[in-house]
Amino acid sequence: MKIDRCGINLYDTLFSGQCFRMALESDGSFTIVLSDRVVNIKEDDEFLILDSNNLNDLDSVVKRYLDLERDYDSINLFLAKKNKVLNDNIYYCDGYRILNQDKFEMLVTYIISQNNNVKRIIGSVDKLSKLYGKRVLFRGEEYFLFPTYEEMKDISLEELREIGVGFRDKYIRNALDKLESDNLFLERLDKISSIDALDELTSIKGIGTKVASCILMFGYGRFDVYPVDTWVRHFVSENYDVKDNIKDISIYMRDIFQDYSGLAIQYFYHIERNKKDKE
Repeated sequence: MKIDRCGINLYDTLFSGQCFRMALESDGSFTIVLSDRVVNIKEDDEFLILDSNNLNDLDSVVKRYLDLERDYDSINLFLAKKNKVLNDNIYYCDGYRILNQDKFEMLVTYIISQNNNVKRIIGSVDKLSKLYGKRVLFRGEEYFLFPTYEEMKDISLEELREIGVGFRDKYIRNALDKLESDNLFLERLDKISSIDALDELTSIKGIGTKVASCILMFGYGRFDVYPVDTWVRHFVSENYDVKDNIKDISIYMRDIFQDYSGLAIQYFYHIERNKKDKE
């Protein structure tokens, strides 16, 4: 199956730290484990060539996952007008997209990501999927989908510890307990403001603003939230004469970039990384 590429840069998007279940194949294609299937995507000039173990509605599934139907050109023009750094460097972000990922998977994955490195996050997510997720065969290889809430709801602290999530075991258990008591919790976040959604998520013990922001950006497509981590604090305070504290930085970013403050932060990070790679 072939669909319009819509200008996406698959490598920059998939390997930007948004997701943890992808692989770059020897032929230059990318294999991604989505919530309900395994997909292989290969760039071919202005098109993407798709293959999957589940071809049902594949084009729509991939378009949504890669956010191909959003007008990034208009957004980038808006951001470039708001900031000199972005105006001078936004070409680094050509083809960069924010992925639309499964809400429950983002909830659990970004709890696992706390004070963790990418290799260990991938290891924990893969092990969790192998133990509790659905087995899928694709191109002669074995894959495991990320487990659903139903498949994880009875997992114990001891079982979580065996997976290697460390101190995050009780935080995952707290999140599962929240969904057990309020089974529409994740769906309800779609219907409220980002500020209220942050409050709802951070009411779960073990989820702070940083993790909640990642869940909302990568699971809900909320571009007006972002994690204010050490890198963000240093970058914004050093480049824009803003006090190095979370409150002032958050106000500054939202005042300038409005509904796209989270995307602006992703772009700043992407630009800095690209510059270092080219040095």
